[in-house]
Amino acid sequence: MDNIFVYLEIEDGVVADVSLELLTKGRSLANQLGCKLEAVAVGDHLGTVEKQVFPYGVDVLHIFSDKRLSPYTTLPHASILVKLFQEEKPQIALLGATVVGRDLAPRVSSALRSGLTADCTSLEIGDHVDVKTKKVYKNLLYQIRPAFGGNIVAWIINPEHRPQMATVREGVMKKEIYDPQYRGEIVEHNVDEYVSDKDFVVSIIDRHVEKPKVNIKNASIIVSGGYGVGSKENFQLLYELADLLGGEVGASRAAVDAGFAEHERQIGQTGVTVRPKLYIACGISGQIQHIAGMQDSSIIISINSDPNAPIHNIADYVIVGEVENVIPKMIKYYKKNTK
Repeated sequence: MDNIFVYLEIEDGVVADVSLELLTKGRSLANQLGCKLEAVAVGDHLGTVEKQVFPYGVDVLHIFSDKRLSPYTTLPHASILVKLFQEEKPQIALLGATVVGRDLAPRVSSALRSGLTADCTSLEIGDHVDVKTKKVYKNLLYQIRPAFGGNIVAWIINPEHRPQMATVREGVMKKEIYDPQYRGEIVEHNVDEYVSDKDFVVSIIDRHVEKPKVNIKNASIIVSGGYGVGSKENFQLLYELADLLGGEVGASRAAVDAGFAEHERQIGQTGVTVRPKLYIACGISGQIQHIAGMQDSSIIISINSDPNAPIHNIADYVIVGEVENVIPKMIKYYKKNTK
């Protein structure tokens, strides 16, 4: 009762990074609220899941093991979560804002009439006073995300209905081991008590998962370009600098929409969240959606012809100038100083 639940995404017995990130945040929230952190594993080949998740501070691990539950299909997973939440009555439920989470979370929240906030960039615990009734709500989950095209940051609450549900994109939260020796309780459920035959009306005949061609999430150095780079040809300068530094090339949504770079390189609220040691922002104005995806970089260098570009406010170093003039000089002097 009143605990925090995290739905685990599992592929071939491996828990997804986004789920481990949510466990890290869930453990922090649970400590604030003085409640338990519980995780839900649904699928097949779940034998090693406990070893993967208990170090993140999981107090209770709910296991639903059945070969029919893997790979993921909507109906059985939704039925399991809906009934489990009706029984356990969590105060907070967290899922990844992934292909699976975006399919599953709305169905569960709709069935429970609980409400749902998608693509949160931050989760906090706080109190709220209703302006009209003066009623005070204690320890609500503030579900924080950009809204109205990124022009504002919305703080969304759900005072009356439970669970308070939110989805979070991969990389937004940090993934940190809570205690390597932490050991919680395992509860193995009878799957047949939670699903019906009609839940398996859809079966997967063939399944193909394409591996991403670009891995900017784990890059320690990222040279990222925005619409201000000017053209796809100018983006080649970014590739040259990134190759020289041993990094990867990223892009803002505006640059991707303009055809300067591939979508898998997009960084921000609608792309990938990154935390490199060095982030070089080239021709990026600094809209809130982009900043949400890179603001935790260790060092940020901003190159922009506009001295008042918003991204300068979060940059450690600012270079005011045209990208096509600055980048060649950076390449030239880096080569000179590394000979």
